[in-house]
Amino acid sequence: MAKVEITNLTRRPSPRFAYSDVAENVLPGWNISLVFVGPTKARALNEQLRAKTYIPNVLSYEVGEKSGEILICLAEAEKQAPAHAMSAREFVLYLFIHGLLHLKGWAHGSTMERCERTLMARFGK
Repeated sequence: MAKVEITNLTRRPSPRFAYSDVAENVLPGWNISLVFVGPTKARALNEQLRAKTYIPNVLSYEVGEKSGEILICLAEAEKQAPAHAMSAREFVLYLFIHGLLHLKGWAHGSTMERCERTLMARFGK
C-alpha cells in the first residue's frame, strides 16, 4: 500500500483527501512525502531544483526507489483554481494527482489529462 506522509509548512489549512488511496492507484507501494509550502519556499525550491524563478503550484521529484516528494504551494493553488474551474480544495487534489503522474514518468499531454480527469472523478469527492 502506498503511504503518504503530509507536512504543512504554511498557516493555511491543508485540504483532506484520501491521498494514500490516490497514490496507491497511481504508484502502488510507493512512499510519498506531500509538503504544503508557501510562495517563498516554493520559488526557492523551483530555482534550486529546476533553475526556474517563478512560483510553481506543484513540484515533484524522486528521492529514492519507489519514494518521491510532492510540494504544493497552497497560495498559488488558491490563486489559480478559478482559472481551472475548480475550487481551491479540488485544485489541490488535481495538483497532487499531477505530481504523482510526473513521478510515474508521464509528460504533459492528452494521455496525462485524460488520466487526471478520471482520477479527479473517482477521488475528488
